[in-house]
Amino acid sequence: MDSEMSMPGAGSMDDFSGEFIAERFRGFLPVVIDVETGGFESDKHALLEIAAVSLVMDDSGLLVRDKTIARNVIPHPDTICDDAALEFTGINPDDPDREAMNEKDALRDIFQDIRHNISEHHCTRALIVAHNAPFDLAFVNVSVTLSQPKPNPFPPFYCLDTAPLTGPATGHNVL
Repeated sequence: MDSEMSMPGAGSMDDFSGEFIAERFRGFLPVVIDVETGGFESDKHALLEIAAVSLVMDDSGLLVRDKTIARNVIPHPDTICDDAALEFTGINPDDPDREAMNEKDALRDIFQDIRHNISEHHCTRALIVAHNAPFDLAFVNVSVTLSQPKPNPFPPFYCLDTAPLTGPATGHNVL
């Protein structure tokens, strides 16, 4: 994953756009989250990678990518990695070239960037947007509980799942 990048010219960042996105999403800043994990069970498998892409509205009201931040994560000592999951993702948690950081620091970096974007766009909280969002939300919630990176910009119970939205367009909602 890229460590950090910004999309120049992705959309208008003026006060109108910021206020409009806050109104459109009832005070929430939509943030696309993707996690790579050491298995399917959030209460026991490790978070290995996390990426966050904040969205804004351009002058025509379309959602566009604003900023991306991603971190490779050293598995928390209270979690495990399933060999089949590692084979599927191709992630070697012990590879020093991953430049992974501990879970608390990784989440702190991402949360700090998101909180800045929340303020910049006149929102009050962030909203996890993901394909099969309950999966990503569960891993974020467990990671927050384990490593305590305060404050968490996401509500622990609310997310926007894109999986059901793909069914009408593609005929299925499987990855």
